[in-house]
Amino acid sequence: MGFKRLLAGVGAGGASVETILRSAHVAPGGTIAGDIHVIGGTVDQVIERVAVSLATRVEVESGDNEYLSNVEFSRQVVWGSFQVQPGQRFAIPFELVLPWETPITVLGGRAVAGSSVGVRTELEIARSIDKGDLDPIAVHPLPAQNLILDALVRLGFGFRRADVEKGHIRGVRQELPFYQEIEFAPGRNYPGINELEVTFVAGPTSMYVVLEADKRGGMFTEGHDTFHGFTVDYASASSTDWAGVLHNWLSSVGQRRSFF
Repeated sequence: MGFKRLLAGVGAGGASVETILRSAHVAPGGTIAGDIHVIGGTVDQVIERVAVSLATRVEVESGDNEYLSNVEFSRQVVWGSFQVQPGQRFAIPFELVLPWETPITVLGGRAVAGSSVGVRTELEIARSIDKGDLDPIAVHPLPAQNLILDALVRLGFGFRRADVEKGHIRGVRQELPFYQEIEFAPGRNYPGINELEVTFVAGPTSMYVVLEADKRGGMFTEGHDTFHGFTVDYASASSTDWAGVLHNWLSSVGQRRSFF
């Protein structure tokens, strides 16, 4: 997997660069590795700096409007200044560690609608920055995240889509300037719930899980959101009956419909 383009800054005869990932599959906290292949053109060219970064599409609210923006959330310089001779070929290896809070882009082997993460190669040439397109990667859930998601599926919830929103969750320690919401349609056993959103704020040894249930209104009452948060320790996550834990809270929210 890779992309190839001519380097900016010299026009015709410039070098070309192609970034090839050794594997595009990774989990939060894991490492993505690859090689940046540089092929000299017909003229000498000086590249001041080479960097790789991770970026994702984030929903940003501005007043009454919303728009999508590419947000860079990890960056590493992999090479300093060097000169490319005509016809010269060489490769620059790199490794980039994903932050634990990196959005998930694959669930059950399928791409997650509404979320994407990619690697971008950035070159500084003649005091100008050449930022390439995003080379997409597949970010799979952590084992503990899979336990929660699988439990929801067993309870009858169906995945809809996900989005990444700019901002911080109140009262939750967060490293990145955004968070992902994974949206589920409710199961039959929870008729009082319109929608369930799940957010993971992961770390190296544990993660915080935020559940947001959109509760239906009654005949004379408006619907409202109900929140629940809890910590999952990776070391003990597999010994917990998550379907039972989640059902206890969801049933208290979804089986009581207020009419007055």
